[in-house]
Amino acid sequence: MAETKNSPSIILVAETGADIPAETARRRGIEIVPMHVSFGAETRDDGSFPSEEICAYYERTGELPKTSGSMPEDFTRVFDAIHQRAPQAQILYLAYSSVTTCSYQSAQIAVKGRDYVTCIDTKTVSAGQGSIVLRAAQLLEDHPDWGLEQMLPAVEDLIERSRMCFIPNDMEYLRAGGRVSNATALCGKLLSIHPLIELLDGKLIATKKPRGKLSAIIPKLIRDYAQRCDLERSELWLIWAPGLPQSTCTAAEEAARACGFQTIHWVKTGGVITTHGGKGAFGIVGFAAKE
Repeated sequence: MAETKNSPSIILVAETGADIPAETARRRGIEIVPMHVSFGAETRDDGSFPSEEICAYYERTGELPKTSGSMPEDFTRVFDAIHQRAPQAQILYLAYSSVTTCSYQSAQIAVKGRDYVTCIDTKTVSAGQGSIVLRAAQLLEDHPDWGLEQMLPAVEDLIERSRMCFIPNDMEYLRAGGRVSNATALCGKLLSIHPLIELLDGKLIATKKPRGKLSAIIPKLIRDYAQRCDLERSELWLIWAPGLPQSTCTAAEEAARACGFQTIHWVKTGGVITTHGGKGAFGIVGFAAKE
């Protein structure tokens, strides 16, 4: 269980798909509910193994693992443990995008009879969700006297201003997962096409198809995305999947610094996101500036 300070009035909950490191969650008092990954007949909790195992399994078998959201019993176990430890606290579950997984619906089942739990759909995934949860945790540290009346509008503002995109290294994992056809994947490889996926109202939408090497595409993407979305320059989250070269990470960070971003957080994809984004994928998360 996460460490909490002085019996907080609100305790945050998110799934492993938020890609918040376990130590960070423990330190910030965030409870994590497992999502799941199936390697053939074996199902394991997301976060219980290094995401490199996704890539190794695919290379060994030619089959992608299957992912699944958190089950009602996963939430029941976490909600009840929190309530037993801190019976006066409210639980605020900030969910992985509800249109992409069953987790939010599972939590709705688990919430029945538990009026101390509030569920909010963040409408994003991975570090998009994680950044909202971490900023919410900071708000609770800064305002320890806040209750849900103050917290809920602040969280809704974060969700409204959240911006996220990611770009796969190639379409091989999308093809293996049945998300694009063999012909599309082959064409993409031959033409060096990398679909740009944006989180729009909780949905993963391909908005552009940049061509070329990721090492050249990514710095330009950071500059363009920061300007187009008018991102706050206080902090930026950069997502990397196993297999992304260090030289590309260095070029990405240099581009972000040149754009004026003060703090840059690198977030490694967990099992769920690696399965969908593939080896060597890259992503950007930030918050649009307040008007």
